[in-house]
Amino acid sequence: MTDRIWLSGYPQGVPADIDATQYPSLVALIEESFKKYADRTAYRFMGHSVSYAETDQQSRALAAYLQGLGLAKGDRVALMMPNVPQYPAAVAAVLRAGFVVVNVNPLYTARELEHQLKDSGAKAIVIIENFAATLAQCIASTPVKHVVLASMGDRLGWLKGTLVNYVVRKVKKLVPAFDMPGAVRFNDAVAKGRASAFQPVPVGPDDVAVLQYTGGTTGVSKGATLLHRNLIANVLQSEAWNDPVMKSIPTGQQPASVCALPLYHIFAFTVGMMLSLRTGGLLILIPNPRDLPSVFKDLAKETFHSFPAVNTLFNGLANHPDFGTVNWKNLKVSVGGGMAVQGAVAKLWLDKTGCPICEGYGLSETSPSATCNPVTSKAFTGTIGLPLPSTFIKILDDNGAEVPLGQPGEIAIKGPQVMAGYWQRPDETAKVMTEDGFFKSGDIGVMDEHGYTKIVDRKKDMILVSGFNVYPNELEDVVAAMPGVLEVAAVGVPDAKTGEAIKLVLVKKDPSLTEDAVRAYCRENLTGYKQPRIVEFRTDLPKTPVGKVLRRELRDK
Repeated sequence: MTDRIWLSGYPQGVPADIDATQYPSLVALIEESFKKYADRTAYRFMGHSVSYAETDQQSRALAAYLQGLGLAKGDRVALMMPNVPQYPAAVAAVLRAGFVVVNVNPLYTARELEHQLKDSGAKAIVIIENFAATLAQCIASTPVKHVVLASMGDRLGWLKGTLVNYVVRKVKKLVPAFDMPGAVRFNDAVAKGRASAFQPVPVGPDDVAVLQYTGGTTGVSKGATLLHRNLIANVLQSEAWNDPVMKSIPTGQQPASVCALPLYHIFAFTVGMMLSLRTGGLLILIPNPRDLPSVFKDLAKETFHSFPAVNTLFNGLANHPDFGTVNWKNLKVSVGGGMAVQGAVAKLWLDKTGCPICEGYGLSETSPSATCNPVTSKAFTGTIGLPLPSTFIKILDDNGAEVPLGQPGEIAIKGPQVMAGYWQRPDETAKVMTEDGFFKSGDIGVMDEHGYTKIVDRKKDMILVSGFNVYPNELEDVVAAMPGVLEVAAVGVPDAKTGEAIKLVLVKKDPSLTEDAVRAYCRENLTGYKQPRIVEFRTDLPKTPVGKVLRRELRDK
């Protein structure tokens, strides 16, 4: 689509395009912020504040330490930690030293970790001790030669740090025994680095910044190669998009954002950490978003303006008895991403906070943000919004031709945030890129005459019942609105008669909810071929650490 029909829906002040060339690299962006906001608090973690100046010094020292290991420009360094202050310091260190960040999910099994370390060719890893036992199982089969070992309490000062580490290790027993000869403690690595000279490395826009591995829900996970210019573009696009409401923060008040999604996930990495750096914001680090009482405890002390999250987290928080302990009045923007936001959850969140959820959309391959609803909208649209500045969207049929407006097809994205390709997989890259430079997302969507796109579903999650396409997202959205339902997922299971049948898996909000009541509700709200064949109740749904429901696991059981 060459004529950008969506531009007329842009809020006032949002530009049609951004200039991603204003920084030669992420390093330049990071160092500008370190200098400009030196005296501000950059991170809050377990009530402890870490300033921009501290983060600058730590990251510079860690960069010098990593350089001292003999690593060369472009070498990969893996980071495997939850949301702790060492994460942003390590990211800045790796990039400043001219290396490439490999974000690793801390909950990986030894098999998954081994694949990623081998595939990326990582020579070093910064890992929190809680997951060191997993690394110990597979390190011998990987190229990793250097291990920096962090702990929860590293950056909390001696007294609080010792206490937190004691609780984590001895009381909660969250650190399984491991044997890691030659590993260097994080604080020791920083101290060593302070004593040696950091050598600035020239880094340019086309250098690789991050290898972001895709979920790997099908087949082997692949590394999306994100260049410095891809991530810079996405930070500036997100900033321009949020600006209409963020500029209403009173002068002199520091913008603050809650980071409850894990930093290894590209949504939190870019829209949480990097955007906060760019704007001189405070990032409130939540190490474990599944521990809702702790989340409320942390947030009860804070004033914050931005809250990026996924549907399951918005839902969990809004239904929690401690919701009222937090001051939500300053919230300007709630961005929903990572999975579809359900209408019932969006309504509840708006009722309880007064701040609508602006659903956005993106993928690891797009750094991640590609579209978002205007932050000025007051109602939930049920769409993924409009393409961000400098972004083009097309809806394609199976032959790669553009479909008419209002027809479903595969969403294809073009813009400065689109990856350079999959790491060392030209075959896989060729499958997803069109000749004119659009990335084919694997998601089925419909665009309306205003440029708003509605996601129908993942291509691979679509259920085929007697030749009819059934989209799980639609079923989940309908059933989630039923009183008594807390969570729901829909999957297709093999069926001799219809090819596939629909299985609904529910978590009850009301213990008295029955299968009959669910079926009656479905008959009332869904056409015949969309009726569930199987209705199953569970105490919880299998999810990724980010909160995406693992439909694959539900299909397999």
